[in-house]
Amino acid sequence: MSEPTIRPLSEGDHADWKRLWTDYLTFYKASVSESVYASTWKRLFTPGEFEPRGFIATIDGKAVGLVHYLDHRSCWSEVNNCYLQDLFSDPGARGKGVGAALIKAVKQEAASRGITNVYWMTHETNDTARRLYDRVARRTGFIEYDLL
Repeated sequence: MSEPTIRPLSEGDHADWKRLWTDYLTFYKASVSESVYASTWKRLFTPGEFEPRGFIATIDGKAVGLVHYLDHRSCWSEVNNCYLQDLFSDPGARGKGVGAALIKAVKQEAASRGITNVYWMTHETNDTARRLYDRVARRTGFIEYDLL
């Protein structure tokens, strides 16, 4: 198996993107409506500083991973932060460097815009992802709370 190739999502990636994002959502026992799929896909290509963007990973021409990310302002800095929102690698491609390559692509893209703070979260039970994250990033110790 070859090394992963990482590139920005293109409009021709819709079927692969939807398959990978659906698998990501399924992993977290979540789902979204068809209208959310449609609006998210549209927003990934809508110009704007705070619109989401994405990369897709391929190995030997097959789409095997994806990441979504978005910039946002902060009261702690004059430059934006970058939130890595969704990261997924096909189970068959895990351990092949897909996740690390996608994270690196987001970090490089953020740096090209002067952003040094790239961050994300994962579920505490996601041991596979946490092994990768512990290698490539520092754990901040913050705990997330949501208002339901």
